[in-house]
Amino acid sequence: MKHSTSLARLVFCILAAARVANGNEPHLAYAYPAGCQAGTEIEITVGGQHIKEATGIYLSGDGVDLEIVSWYRPMTRGESNQLQRRIRDTRDAIIKQREAMGIKQRPSNEEVIATAGITEEQLREQEISRQRDRDPKRQPNDQLAEEVTVRVKVATDAKLGKRELRFLTEEAISNPIWFHIGRYSEVRETEPNDQSPDRVVEYTPVVINGQIMPGDQDRFAFTAKKGEQIVIDAAVRECMPYLADAVPGWFQAVLKLTDSHGREMSFSDSFYYRQDPVLFFEVPKDDQYVVEIRDSIFRGREDFVYRITVGEIPFVTSIYPLGAQVDSQSMVQLKGWNLTNTDIPVKTMTRKKFRPVMWYTAPQSDGTEIRFPLQVDYWPETFDKEPNNDYQSAQVISTRTTINGRIDYPGDEDIYRVEGGGRLIAEVEARRLGSPLDSVLRVTDANGKEIGFNDDKVDLSQALQTHHSDSHLSVTIPATGNHYLHIKDASNHGGPDFGYRMRLSAPDGDFELRVTPATIIARRGETVPITVHALRKDGFDEDITLSLVDAPVPLRLDGNVIPGTVDKLNMTLTVPNNLKLVDEETGLPQKLFALEMEGSAGKRKGSQSRTQLTRLAVPAENMMQAFIWFHLVPVEQWNLVIREGRGRSAPFSVILPAPRLVLPAEGDTILGVVPIAKQIKASEIRVELSDPPPGLSASIIESPVGDNYGIKLTSDPAEIDKELKGNLIIRVYRELTPEPTEAVPIPKPKRTDLGILPAIPYEFSQRRSRR
Repeated sequence: MKHSTSLARLVFCILAAARVANGNEPHLAYAYPAGCQAGTEIEITVGGQHIKEATGIYLSGDGVDLEIVSWYRPMTRGESNQLQRRIRDTRDAIIKQREAMGIKQRPSNEEVIATAGITEEQLREQEISRQRDRDPKRQPNDQLAEEVTVRVKVATDAKLGKRELRFLTEEAISNPIWFHIGRYSEVRETEPNDQSPDRVVEYTPVVINGQIMPGDQDRFAFTAKKGEQIVIDAAVRECMPYLADAVPGWFQAVLKLTDSHGREMSFSDSFYYRQDPVLFFEVPKDDQYVVEIRDSIFRGREDFVYRITVGEIPFVTSIYPLGAQVDSQSMVQLKGWNLTNTDIPVKTMTRKKFRPVMWYTAPQSDGTEIRFPLQVDYWPETFDKEPNNDYQSAQVISTRTTINGRIDYPGDEDIYRVEGGGRLIAEVEARRLGSPLDSVLRVTDANGKEIGFNDDKVDLSQALQTHHSDSHLSVTIPATGNHYLHIKDASNHGGPDFGYRMRLSAPDGDFELRVTPATIIARRGETVPITVHALRKDGFDEDITLSLVDAPVPLRLDGNVIPGTVDKLNMTLTVPNNLKLVDEETGLPQKLFALEMEGSAGKRKGSQSRTQLTRLAVPAENMMQAFIWFHLVPVEQWNLVIREGRGRSAPFSVILPAPRLVLPAEGDTILGVVPIAKQIKASEIRVELSDPPPGLSASIIESPVGDNYGIKLTSDPAEIDKELKGNLIIRVYRELTPEPTEAVPIPKPKRTDLGILPAIPYEFSQRRSRR
């Protein structure tokens, strides 16, 4: 497989201001506006913490140039108090001096400020600080305090859609935030607009960018003509999926539409199960209408960012069917508003190129291209055939089948008669694929007696779901008699959008993979850690072997086997020292490489034979919601970005037994090493385990003869879990203590990071020691 290097690009923007390294990783909280139109140039504000030290910006995708313009942080309360104290002390000093000279005239404020050397800028910042303190609705938040202004220039032919934006420092990379490139004209809100509408919407379609502050509600006026079919689509979680320090963990937007007399015409606080609201409005008369957006409980701050698209735009509410069999041709029907091309012929990939999801494009008459995903599976597929609402009309089905169906109307129930008996897994995919269906599954016998039931099952792979409502039923069906599988909506809803895919199979087990971080920053010769999450299904407990797929550069992957008892494993990638940063075809500099990883595992059938399962590792970011929950949010591409210079590398290599290190549950294990950087003494080297198993520690042990050394791993039997398997990630430091001085008679040791070692696979045994 050939990887195109034009899928993404890296832009390094050097700050003009002096850098102050503090060792803290940059954290991005928001971008405002969170997008712009292709072919335009704008300035955006990126808010966050520890972003002054940024030396570069990473933005996925081609066709966008960025330049850091300035950095700003509002004055803190402490800084404001210090400034006020300085003014007070200066006034007291002037008064005292004048009294000594017999002068009774008190100094003016202007004299005091000039004597104190305080600038107008400082006074303005102090007033801003005071205004923020006087606002009872505003909560101070260090994670939002800093602001960087970034100039963004987007090419006319830049690919539309969501991009990943990160800041880089010399030693770290920030979390990602999302930036959108759109096709429509864009405007920004102008405050105040909470009572009278902001008259910025003079034409449609248009994208309105805004921020909701505490207690804020933004209003915008636009003119519409009778008969127009207006869609008002609020993108909120598309800009910021999760807020780490807010409850419920995202900006919960509410939309309201009124006419020129203030009469409410439409309202939305969500679209079906999706948290972002959407309005569809058939205009009854020529008029000026007002759209209002606010948070449902009137919260707000800088990262409550939104993008509202207003106009007669195409909007898809559902697709049917939701999937197809591999190596097949079929028709997919789109439903929604303002659609001109709804019947789309699709062809799935061949079996050799199988992937569980395939994306398609449906061009519309206005030039919009609607992208939609289709689920792909190996098994035979069938469609539900109405009527199938009772035992007499029940549709006959067999196992190892995928059923494409729809709950056609409120109260509808599809019933299938299952041929054969034995253990059966029935799994519904509906909500996960964009359908509003909240499925309920049950199995009954011919007398209506229930022998199996399931409503909801949590799927950790669905990071943005707020209600895991797809059903997963495991049941044993007797070999004799007729048995029926029922599916309906839990609230008896239904309609053309309520599609589903239901997979019937034996309990073979399966898995999905997520890899974090989605973007790896490294230098040549450097070893970097990555984490792979195994999302196991139906009791799947086999080892999973990971490998890079057609890697564009010869990377080394260590610790690439996820044991069957493990759901999360840290491993390492090592970038070669001699990596060429020039594209061989174009001769242009190349610093970004698109990667793919897949995992393969045996699947048991009976007690003897095994078949192979292969699944792609989906790149993701681990995001926190509301202080406590973490979600693996998928992104489109797994990227390796190569920075300038040579990376840190450990001063030694480790001599390892194969295939994995066996540790005693009690005692010590000594790992031999081969020194590489001999100018570094053994007494200066320190090692630490990153995310170690409980009860295991690491240290350097020196030989009494010469300058040889090794790594001692010590197991504490009171804490060791003998069943654990995994990888050891060892970080290496050089520690030097400065010479004592009169000012610092007892200096503290200073550490220099020397990088990490390639991952070391391990397991525990019952032996006490390996000495």
